[in-house]
Amino acid sequence: MNKNSFAPVPPMGWNSYDYYDTTVNEDQVKANAEYMAANLKQYGWEYIVVDIQWYASGAGSMRDQFQYIPFSHLEIDEYSRLIPDPKRFPSSADGAGFAPMADYIHSLGLKFGIHIMRGIPRIAAHLHTPIKGIAETADMAASPSSICGWNPDMYGVRNNAAGQAYYDSLLQLYASWGVDFIKCDDICNTNLYRDNQYSARHEIEMLSLAIKRCGRPVVLSLSPGPALIEQAWHYEKHANMWRVTDDFWDNWDLLKDMFRRCELWQNHVSPGCYPDCDMLPLGTIGKGFHKERQTEFTKDEQVTMITLWCLFGSPLMLGAELTKLDDWTLSLLTNRAILNLLTPECRPKQIERNEEYAVWTAYNEKEDGFYTALFNLSDENRIVEVSIEDLGAAVMGIQIGDSLHDLWNDKTESVTDGYVKKPLPPHGCVIYKHF
Repeated sequence: MNKNSFAPVPPMGWNSYDYYDTTVNEDQVKANAEYMAANLKQYGWEYIVVDIQWYASGAGSMRDQFQYIPFSHLEIDEYSRLIPDPKRFPSSADGAGFAPMADYIHSLGLKFGIHIMRGIPRIAAHLHTPIKGIAETADMAASPSSICGWNPDMYGVRNNAAGQAYYDSLLQLYASWGVDFIKCDDICNTNLYRDNQYSARHEIEMLSLAIKRCGRPVVLSLSPGPALIEQAWHYEKHANMWRVTDDFWDNWDLLKDMFRRCELWQNHVSPGCYPDCDMLPLGTIGKGFHKERQTEFTKDEQVTMITLWCLFGSPLMLGAELTKLDDWTLSLLTNRAILNLLTPECRPKQIERNEEYAVWTAYNEKEDGFYTALFNLSDENRIVEVSIEDLGAAVMGIQIGDSLHDLWNDKTESVTDGYVKKPLPPHGCVIYKHF
């Protein structure tokens, strides 16, 4: 288990990717941060994360052909480290990096995060640029046979002293900026290498060590998924979050499949260690992908998604443009009774699952509270039920006549006939607290 205390509960925040793709700029980040500080911070939302290619000039300008422009100009410092594009992030000019941005985010009472690709810039290896603190240059750290299949910016790093020195210097720079969260991509599952999907194992270890050495608490999130269940102990030892899925979007088939993934990972949630169900595609998303839209999830599907993520114990990262949130979506994100599930003390357990429905329970050992969630996975209205006999071992013997409080609708019901049951709409759910 990762023994650091950087993430005592699953991180909650906003990430620029689902709305902006590669194009987010300084003013847009600040606007979303200001909205979070005013409307969401009091409910536990605190991270503002700038996603991919903040260092790339002209990112998004050829989106009809490329998501990532092949071998475009990247901003890089004298020690082979990527720095922000000053055209999109003007406060980063003259060597300031993201420090002014981080200072502003911190002044709002929030935390600041950035996305990185694993490895070292290819251009640094080609030009033999320096690595801070050592005589070897970037080409001695780079592994030219280790690349990302979908992004052209980086080479993987060799498992040698030069590679560790590069990661150490990278984290020294980020720590000096005030970075609180790093989402590292092409590292959780190196999908290009089908015979060795954990080929970046040593880079996870090197990055983890660099964080320990940098002198600042930096939460480490690993992407993309699917994470490899046989490597669960390794993720838990070296990271705080790891993606259990590839990119998750507003599609019911993807959401339904998350029940299978959560079943697989349900025993690996612990303080500081969180299997990550990926971002929440809620509200207005897709502008950077040339498909700006309101989420295509129905309201029932959105409630199901939030319930599963919180009950399971996944980090919560919003993908919406926050300044365009409607009142209903805001209410979804500020239900304290649901968000209170999001703690490692709330231990989840799946009781039943098939193609038509799923039943989950949880026990919060800190508050001695029991929960039961019923999910309708079918495309029709149906009654989802579970017998109190089947629930007995999970919830310490629920009895006929016991009260159940519906956390979404704030209503109290009773167990009347030996079953916890509820008529549910297609893809809908209910979650009860027992008392």
